[in-house]
Amino acid sequence: MPELSRFYNIVIKMLFKDTVQHNKPHVHVFYNEYEASIGIDGELLAGSLPVKEMRLVLAWLAIHEEELYAAWNKAVSGIPFEKIAPLR
Repeated sequence: MPELSRFYNIVIKMLFKDTVQHNKPHVHVFYNEYEASIGIDGELLAGSLPVKEMRLVLAWLAIHEEELYAAWNKAVSGIPFEKIAPLR
């Protein structure tokens, strides 16, 4: 699972050809023992995150929405995508 970004101990990844379980464009987020699948639009699809980290991820998703959709389009076609800048 290729890594898109990493900030504040939060790791965000995107799978190649990942349209079976969640058809919606999404990322996989890992923070300590927490895991979540979150739509690029900010909808929580599965799992959970602490409130503070969820807010950080939602802010990052909003800032990088265009880049995320471009990465998603590449990923579902099996094409490598570039990393996206972390939240600062």
